[in-house]
Amino acid sequence: MAFDEKRAWIMGVVAVVAYAAYVAVVLGRTGDEPLSEVAYAAPLLWSIGGAIVAAIVLNVAVSIVAPEGANERDQRDREINRIGEHIGQSFVVIGGVAALGMALAQWAPFWIANVIYLCFVLSAVVGSVAKVVAYRRGFQSW
Repeated sequence: MAFDEKRAWIMGVVAVVAYAAYVAVVLGRTGDEPLSEVAYAAPLLWSIGGAIVAAIVLNVAVSIVAPEGANERDQRDREINRIGEHIGQSFVVIGGVAALGMALAQWAPFWIANVIYLCFVLSAVVGSVAKVVAYRRGFQSW
């Protein structure tokens, strides 16, 4: 397995686990109040920060345990990374446009923050899946 494929797996898994933890914490706080009034900022920031730290730690751990190819990238790795990033970043644009529309429509900040975070997670997951699929099945460049 190419080292960049390992990185893609780490990014995808960490993004899903961190988002699932965030959703579990926020939904656990709902009680009788509406979802948009739940204290979400601290869990959101901890989730993002924890995901960043976890991804860094896991990348370092994998580099130590299986260092083969950690500092080597060929043309195929660069192309797969570029295509995966382009696919994933489309969700960042979608999230930005959706958040802008929601802000203009004066939605609650809870929904705006959550749509942005969801699109960040989708960007990481979809970009990682695209990279893994490209490594496993090849890809068509145009």
